Amino acid sequence: MTDTTLSPVRHVHIVGAGRMGQGIALAFAFAGLRATLIDFKARDPVAREAFARTALADIAKQLQVQAALGRITRQQADEAMQRVDIVDREEAQQGLAASRIVFEAVPEVLDAKKEVFAWLGEFTAASTVIASTTSTFLVTGLQRIVTHPQRLLNAHWLNPAHLMPLVEVSRSETTDAAVVAQVVDLLARIGKKPVVCAPSAGYIVPRIQALAMNEAARMVEEGVASAEDIDTAIRTGFGLRFAVLGLLEFIDWGGCDILYYASHYLAKEKGERFLPAEIVSGNMAASRKGLRDKTGFYDYRNVDVDMYVKERLETFGRMLDHLGLAPAFNTANSASTSRSE
Repeated sequence: MTDTTLSPVRHVHIVGAGRMGQGIALAFAFAGLRATLIDFKARDPVAREAFARTALADIAKQLQVQAALGRITRQQADEAMQRVDIVDREEAQQGLAASRIVFEAVPEVLDAKKEVFAWLGEFTAASTVIASTTSTFLVTGLQRIVTHPQRLLNAHWLNPAHLMPLVEVSRSETTDAAVVAQVVDLLARIGKKPVVCAPSAGYIVPRIQALAMNEAARMVEEGVASAEDIDTAIRTGFGLRFAVLGLLEFIDWGGCDILYYASHYLAKEKGERFLPAEIVSGNMAASRKGLRDKTGFYDYRNVDVDMYVKERLETFGRMLDHLGLAPAFNTANSASTSRSE
């Protein structure tokens, strides 16, 4: 359906000019592309002008923060701002005819999305890619309410959209493979880290973090630890490791057997929600425990394991240094000496 020989996309349209739409527009403008925000809500002329002025000011404020942090210059902030414009649905119609990709970012209300998709069906070409930023509706459901469903997928951005690298791209069997490739390529061009997943509730990150956040809340309920101590444990333990090693990579690193036995112990003490996944039990039975067996969730048979471990540890060390959390040599002796003085 999509001609992959076309020149790279230089201009994107975003329907919905709220916080998420603004963040997406900023991400593209920051990377050097034009972004047109479409204020889809019906407003009188005075309200429309006031909303546009506020939305653009909010985007400009985010750029000014980056300038204040020294990430960009004031001139670069102004340059990025020149790439963003905001129009109403009437003004948008002419530009949409030539648009190659539109991001839908209206509120999580099905009727609102139906209205947007009907409008896009009228004013976009059949080849225009539509990427919904929904965190609630599956791509399979949305494809039932859009014309040319093979052009639609979900592109789930994490807040703040202009800073978070990850975008979860969810496709169905109906979605054209070339559409997926085009969206993944576009996101990679602006410095994002796109991942592709099947149509499943919660995508990847929201599904995992919902479990983790609820478990943390339960520990407060149970009096296991204070909220402050739990969050300190997450920031300086849990989060640090998984910024370098993914969850499944970490299972391979430590050994599937550790997770397997720990899960059974926790299930006995805390409930069946802690039982190991079937794939974990299967890997145990087949001796696919990870690095030690040269296979687990990943295949290490052609990997220089010593070099791989060294690279991961170097990355981890740099992160600890950056955060000021790296252990310092002879700290205990220095501290006791300074106290005795």
